[in-house]
Amino acid sequence: MKQYRILIFAGTTEGRKLTEYLAKKQVLVHVCVATRYGESLIQDYEDENISISHERMDAEEMKAFMRDFHPDLVVDATHPYATEVTENVRTACHERAISCYRLIREKSEASDCIFVENIEEAIEFLKNTKGNILAATGSKELFAYTKIENYQARVFARVLSVADVVKKCEELGFAGRNLICMQGPFSVEMNVAMMRQFEISYLVTKESGKTGGFPEKYEAAKQAGASLVVIGRPKEKQGYSLEELCRLLSEKLELEDRVREEESIVKRKVSLVGIGTGAKELLTIEAKNVCEEAQLIVGAERMVKAVALPGQASFFSYRPEEIKEYIWKHPEYEKIAVVFSGDIGFYSGAKRLLSVLKKESKDDEQMEITLHSGISSVVYLCAKLGISWEDAKLLSMHGKKENVIAAIRNYRKVIVLAGDINGIKELGEKMCKYGYENLKVYIATNLSYSNEKIVCMKATELCAYQGDNLAILYIENPEGKGQSVSAGMKDELFLRGKVPMTKEEVRSVSLSKLRIHRDSIVYDVGAGTGSVSIEAALLAEQGQVYAMEVKEEAITLIKENQLLFGADNLTVLHGTAPEVMEGLPKPDCVFVGGSKGNLREILWKSVEGNPEVRIVINAISLETMAEVVSCLKELKEKENLCIEEEEIVQLSVAKSKLVGDYHMMMGQNPIFIISFTSRDESI
Repeated sequence: MKQYRILIFAGTTEGRKLTEYLAKKQVLVHVCVATRYGESLIQDYEDENISISHERMDAEEMKAFMRDFHPDLVVDATHPYATEVTENVRTACHERAISCYRLIREKSEASDCIFVENIEEAIEFLKNTKGNILAATGSKELFAYTKIENYQARVFARVLSVADVVKKCEELGFAGRNLICMQGPFSVEMNVAMMRQFEISYLVTKESGKTGGFPEKYEAAKQAGASLVVIGRPKEKQGYSLEELCRLLSEKLELEDRVREEESIVKRKVSLVGIGTGAKELLTIEAKNVCEEAQLIVGAERMVKAVALPGQASFFSYRPEEIKEYIWKHPEYEKIAVVFSGDIGFYSGAKRLLSVLKKESKDDEQMEITLHSGISSVVYLCAKLGISWEDAKLLSMHGKKENVIAAIRNYRKVIVLAGDINGIKELGEKMCKYGYENLKVYIATNLSYSNEKIVCMKATELCAYQGDNLAILYIENPEGKGQSVSAGMKDELFLRGKVPMTKEEVRSVSLSKLRIHRDSIVYDVGAGTGSVSIEAALLAEQGQVYAMEVKEEAITLIKENQLLFGADNLTVLHGTAPEVMEGLPKPDCVFVGGSKGNLREILWKSVEGNPEVRIVINAISLETMAEVVSCLKELKEKENLCIEEEEIVQLSVAKSKLVGDYHMMMGQNPIFIISFTSRDESI
């Protein structure tokens, strides 16, 4: 029998008590808390039915977690003041169609207090008072108290004894005897003793109910002769007390157990089927049998109509989430075929749907998923053209950008699945731009249908293409060959002018330190002639490189070198960093060849964009080197940021020059190459 699952968003004593109660009833409970401290309180109660996580989640992350955990219901037992969390829980449950119960605290009664709406109103009141203040509202609210004159002497902050909390408090100016680090609960006697010791005139607290220690604070303030400033609790929507919810869930569990014992689990079979290029004659026998036996055919309208029998139930959709929802909402269909064009293993939506269905299926007893291959358009076209395809580069421009120019440069055969007319025209324009205007291009449309069409043209003609949107292109480049795998191309290959350039030996070492991957996003700050940018673009052929430069002459040279080397995945940006970095995709690698005095800002912007970034800096002067060391020290002090693999290399290069009959070694300026990787410790 399946174990009942309940997801609890906890933050109160009641949430912990409810967890313990449900675990005793053999319910599988997962508890989401916001802090490690909250996690430690739950962990004190050891039970194999309890699991815990302490990450903060927004509504979308909550939905994703519910999808993976599959709770039968959700309980919101968060703090009364956590209104945003409560709203996120309600939103996620509504969109996931899961029942949500609100666990509320019993509100205490106290009339002889100073009631305020929020912390800001409390601070405004306290500004006009005299005497010491005990702030028992939590560390998150402490910043507000800094607005009180002489707060460092007047205000005593009582917070949890957690390292990061203490650090934040000290940064705000709460230290020494004015910072009280203790873990509750606090008795009346403890509160009284504390207020008398520090001569407290005002105790500030939230209306946290009985289990939140409010009655003890109220009584202690009376005994110590202090005024109690109470931040009024947000109005609670309808909910249940701990006792009411325990009784309600107990009844629900007993009913659910009876239902589950009576129901037999029906195993549903979902088949993901590749139907080939579209013609029924090319449908495999296996695929044909699966589709004929299915009670429901799902897929894009053209695919469904290609295989569905008269009267067979169908649902038109190609969106994975939509397909999944339809399948789960129609349990009457036990055999379902989801059909895809071509082969399910070649740029097919089957990959995404398979992932979604596996996450949604609670166990293998509920759903059996099978995959059935088909004949892809690539296989069909190559057979028609009489060529092999095992040595071809295969790309798809359906809904994404591809560096087709790099593929043409590096391969003799390139096959591209085109997305639309504009994409085909743009490819033709790029081929002409980079010198491939005379290459042969085969365009195939409606393969296997009666209106099948395969035509051959040059890239110049491709610019004016007027055929169907869905097409497959075969491009031949007899001179296509793979690029060198090593960095450091000869300086003489680049157009230089009078613009400074990173020399090939320095460039080789710097690029190796950057650790560029095929799909990396690379920034080149102070790009000069673009030698680093060009080589980075060739290495990251499926990524993107952004060359940033201030000088007009350098911008012109970078663009000329881009055309010379066919670096289509290079974007040239005219402007000063870090301003020109605004709005760019987060970088994987950042190379700084020149900073115009903005090194500190450039590094901070890079780390802000991606805390896991790899950075390499070239420095010639000792002053720049000193600035780099200073910046690294500041980065190391940044909260949750760790600097790893820090390395400084001094590189001195001498190259031979023929003087008469002798080879004389000519030294170049020594250079510092600084490299490091940042890491986000909060992940």
